[in-house]
Amino acid sequence: MKKENTHNLKVAIQGYPGSFHDQAAHIFFEKQNLDLICCPNFDTLFDKVQSHEADVAIMAIENTVAGSLLPNYALLNSAGFQVFGEVFLRISQNLMALPGQSIDQISEAHSHYMAIAQSRLFFKQYPQIKLIESEDTALSAQHISENKIMGSAAIASLAAAEKYGLEVIAPGIETNTRNFTRFLALYKPNGSLRFKEKNPEKASLSFSTPHATGSLSQVLSIFSFYGINLTKIQSIPILGKEFSYHFLVDLTFDEADRYRQAVEAIRPLTAELTILGEYKKGKKIV
Repeated sequence: MKKENTHNLKVAIQGYPGSFHDQAAHIFFEKQNLDLICCPNFDTLFDKVQSHEADVAIMAIENTVAGSLLPNYALLNSAGFQVFGEVFLRISQNLMALPGQSIDQISEAHSHYMAIAQSRLFFKQYPQIKLIESEDTALSAQHISENKIMGSAAIASLAAAEKYGLEVIAPGIETNTRNFTRFLALYKPNGSLRFKEKNPEKASLSFSTPHATGSLSQVLSIFSFYGINLTKIQSIPILGKEFSYHFLVDLTFDEADRYRQAVEAIRPLTAELTILGEYKKGKKIV
């Protein structure tokens, strides 16, 4: 991946310092100085890149427990952004509060809805704890810390606990210990920054097919014929066309030429075929 800029990279993330998006950004851009552009939601994240307030974005797209983030797939499909990389981050959720408290003294736990979903089984042991959805995992930790709120806890990362001076009263509360979130690195192609991968190993495509029997299976058969591995397929509705869908697929391959031949072979069978990105396979950070 070629970077054609030497200034601090402005990276839009959903969330705040100490969040999992923060960690994913620093892992992906490990050799780059970053200025984080913290966003309350994913719509704002896309707006920041569209307006060039941010150079790039790091965005969660799927999780092994909560599944696909369908609104993010819809944003990706419509925004005209390019994917230029990915990272898989092991998500460990931790219950944290102001120091000196036990879990029996906690009456509320605040966090992002996904963090709550990933740790709901743990809280069945503690019916006195009310689970309250918030904007962000790290922001929940920050709010408790800055306002000195006793009896309330946050579900967040160890980095958030350290950053905001909270004590972890229950580590690793996620239901699935093989809990990973996949994050995509995105940019707007007509911006001043350019990323190009000379030897891609993975690609993300978007297309639709005719509303006819076997149309999608024909496309998938072509990928198989060319030796292309389909690692993900996600459908999202086409607005204004009942029961019609865009398909967003991720493909891995050993030979880029075979992949490009496969793309040309499916082109007559699809509509609105868009290459969303060609990049290296992402690291799995445990």
